[in-house]
Amino acid sequence: MEATEILKINKERWEVSAERFFGRTALPEYGPHSFNEEKLQLFDSIRDKKVLDIGCGSGHSLQYMGREGAKELWGLDLCTKQIETASNVLQDQQVEVTLVESPMEENPGLPSNYFDIVYSIYALGWTTNLSLTFSNIFSYLKPGGVFIFSWEHPLHDRLKYEESSLQESSFIFNKPYVNEGPEYNEAWHNLAVIHHRKLSTYINALTEAGFRIEKVIDDVYLPEEHSEDPARWYSTQKANLVPATFIIKATKK
Repeated sequence: MEATEILKINKERWEVSAERFFGRTALPEYGPHSFNEEKLQLFDSIRDKKVLDIGCGSGHSLQYMGREGAKELWGLDLCTKQIETASNVLQDQQVEVTLVESPMEENPGLPSNYFDIVYSIYALGWTTNLSLTFSNIFSYLKPGGVFIFSWEHPLHDRLKYEESSLQESSFIFNKPYVNEGPEYNEAWHNLAVIHHRKLSTYINALTEAGFRIEKVIDDVYLPEEHSEDPARWYSTQKANLVPATFIIKATKK
């Protein structure tokens, strides 16, 4: 399946599904069953920084950045509905806000060597071209700038809950981890296309783009109240076996 076809399919799905995700998985949260920014302190100081959100969604992560004192708020997203919502969410910010509708694989004219911080919260895995996306992000950052992103751990959707006729239940690996490429996303009822990539692929693509990796985090945070339904996509039962989320912090050399 060609990248242009995948982008068309995914944009159509996001335009009709965006409202389900408004305000979800946004800073200071990094993702399901993961420690948040208040615990991890990955960004260090945000005050007076120029920040860019890749896959900004409904704008709630940028809203957090604004509260933390960022100097400029920039957001990029494929979905018109998300950009419109982010514009409303951020309308009361007292700093400059720039929102751009574009695939992350393309540079829509964002400035080079400009941003102190580029980040992406549970969005970057949608890219159809990881190397090109990382290359774009590298070009946007100032030397010494920070890039932080989170995404669903690539082991997570390889594991599926199954209940047997004997009322016994278990998690099984129903997809190979080592086979990479585009596939219909089960969490989206096979109506959107996602690229499965190994964790090593993300790490290697970062270094090839010129980044220096500072941290790779896939620690699991389990709430005191556990999920009662192990078949849920992000159940705590599954999180006891494999991480739901990974986070990487890198810097531009």
